[in-house]
Amino acid sequence: MERLGRGWHGAQELTVTLDARTPDDPATVRALAYPDLVGVPEVGDEVLLNTNALALGLGTGGYALVVALPRRLPEDAPVRGHIVKARYSPLQTIRLAADEEGSPHRDALAAATDLGGMPVVVADLHSALPAILAGIHADAPDARVAYVLTDGGALAAGFSRTLDALRDRLAGTVTAGQSWGGDLEAVNVHGGLLAARHALGADITIVSQGPGNLGTGTVWGFSGVAAGEAVNAAAVLGGRPVGALRISDADPRPRHRGVSHHSLTAYGKVALAAADLVVPTGLPADLAAQVEAALEPLTARHHVVTVETAGLDAALRAVPVKLSTMGRDLDGDHAYFLACAAAGRHAAALATAA
Repeated sequence: MERLGRGWHGAQELTVTLDARTPDDPATVRALAYPDLVGVPEVGDEVLLNTNALALGLGTGGYALVVALPRRLPEDAPVRGHIVKARYSPLQTIRLAADEEGSPHRDALAAATDLGGMPVVVADLHSALPAILAGIHADAPDARVAYVLTDGGALAAGFSRTLDALRDRLAGTVTAGQSWGGDLEAVNVHGGLLAARHALGADITIVSQGPGNLGTGTVWGFSGVAAGEAVNAAAVLGGRPVGALRISDADPRPRHRGVSHHSLTAYGKVALAAADLVVPTGLPADLAAQVEAALEPLTARHHVVTVETAGLDAALRAVPVKLSTMGRDLDGDHAYFLACAAAGRHAAALATAA
């Protein structure tokens, strides 16, 4: 290992010189280590890497990942929990679930049966998180907001620099399913929502996958279908599901223009319970017409809600992280981020009225 780079909660960047490489490989690569799995890397360490993401040229996952520090393995840590995540992979990790025996939240969560009407904002992409949060805090700055990270994208919460930068604005993060590394761990989204409400004391919870949306360009082949499942989970637990729509007039792919087919599939086909689907005011006329037409078939089940957007642009520009979705910043895909912020504003109104 040649040198250390940036570090943040749960992750450490490093630069590694490759020993075994082909003529087409670079001499050095940027790598990422999760210290709670492999230990804390030091300059001079021999590093075993997984370079699949680099070989595929992935934008979100543009790191080699540290598998081990073979000559300096971490000491065995005391095992506190019984929940295995990243199961049966070489880097499976044992975690203490918020609702298992031995957890300080066990009694509260064992007795919890519902969310008490808590608004739950559901989104397809991780990039929606800071925009939704900005919309919430624009109107309800003191609202306690929790985040449930599902396992559709990055499994390690530490991979997200966005999440690290928002730590002081969140009541906490719950990693659900195979994802791990949050302030609390949950077996599934249902348990994650209950933990957000009854262990973290959230007034509002945001649910989305981690960075690294997976998709094949087909109707069903994308990890964001889980957004529809999260709507069902929120509803069955007595929450108020709010759907953040993926809206864009900047995406070059026809299937994502207007209302993305990801939103139409997740909310129109997967979500069996009703949700409030939020449309922001102020969209360009042609985009607004596209959105209205795309959502019309969904009105048989869902409530399409129009939300005023005055002040949301300023709130989005004040977030402590760079807004980016598919390589486009706030000005490059303004409608997308505005729609997410409007969903947050609607959730804040629901929480205030409760």
